Amino acid sequence: MTWLSMSSALIAKPLVIKQRFETENFKTFNNQVIKQVAVGWESYGTLNANKDNVILITHYFSANSHAAGKYSDDDPTSGYWDALIGPNLAIDTNKYFVISVDSLANLGAYNEHVITTGPASINPDTGKPYGLSFPVVTIRDFVNIQKLVLESLGIKKLHAVIGPSMGSMQAIDWATTYPKWVPRMISIIGSAHSDAWTTALIEQWTIPIKLDPNWNNGHYYDSTPPTEGLIAALMFITQDALTPEFINDIGSSSAVNHQPLEAKPMTSILHSHRIVQWLRTTATARAKTFDANHLLYLARASQLFVAGHNSNLDTALSGIEARTLFIPSANDLLLMPYLSENVHLSLKEQGKSSQLDTLTGNLGHLNGITKITEKAEKIKNFIEQE
Repeated sequence: MTWLSMSSALIAKPLVIKQRFETENFKTFNNQVIKQVAVGWESYGTLNANKDNVILITHYFSANSHAAGKYSDDDPTSGYWDALIGPNLAIDTNKYFVISVDSLANLGAYNEHVITTGPASINPDTGKPYGLSFPVVTIRDFVNIQKLVLESLGIKKLHAVIGPSMGSMQAIDWATTYPKWVPRMISIIGSAHSDAWTTALIEQWTIPIKLDPNWNNGHYYDSTPPTEGLIAALMFITQDALTPEFINDIGSSSAVNHQPLEAKPMTSILHSHRIVQWLRTTATARAKTFDANHLLYLARASQLFVAGHNSNLDTALSGIEARTLFIPSANDLLLMPYLSENVHLSLKEQGKSSQLDTLTGNLGHLNGITKITEKAEKIKNFIEQE
């Protein structure tokens, strides 16, 4: 049996322990100061004596540092890339020390396994939640927090940085900002900047929250939260991350059985079609551990993104020393394939070492999470090549 055919479910993995990192007076990219910052991090594998076998996994928008493994034997779910990270897998924890860090303003503010500082956190100056007084944060701030975590472990260079979606933004920002740290960078379902189309699309996610009367300009922590707005935002995000093919397959299932002329929607505007109810049920379950303000902050960080965080993307790309691999999804409607293709071509034109390999599947953007094993061998070969 080859490593590629081995199921991660059959490989014994040690349980994951969430670690905590704290720092004071963190200065943001926009020159604001957050007096107290705490973020969680997880690791898989063993840090070698030279501390040069480190692979950083930068997580996507609605995720956290739980990239692989379980917290307990009876944990019902594993980390989102559990099929990719582990002993003898593509990102082999027999060889590499794999680490991931919770983002600032992490969406899962009420997830017991997430440690983050954001609008829902207590402002030490007031003793109350920050709300919208929390500074606007950027992808660069997420990168800089990760760098502090790594440095606290005595790490001075990465073997590779790999990230999907919002994580791809962090990965390429690492490569442009700290090129001496990054010899290999993999961008999955990613982008090097938020163009006009993407920025406008992401803005749609924020509108339901802002229109929810319970949002109250972000001041809801001692009252009723804007749950309806948050659920609506997550419905948009879920649909944007999928494809018409997948949604239509759900609609044709016996559990949903979508029909244009369904009885309830015909009798009242207040009733929705069953496929809309499916989206709402999915979003409602996810909303239980999420915070609405945190979603707004992550959306803004994504909208503000350009690799290198300066006005000229080509100049920023010229500073990359890493070999790069871009893995877009062919039917991605969120971070469309052209975003990866364009930066790949730009790097090639600059004489950089860059590869591109496109995911297939019917899940659109989510191919980069749930179908990533399609490119497992490509990823393994890329990170193991000297």
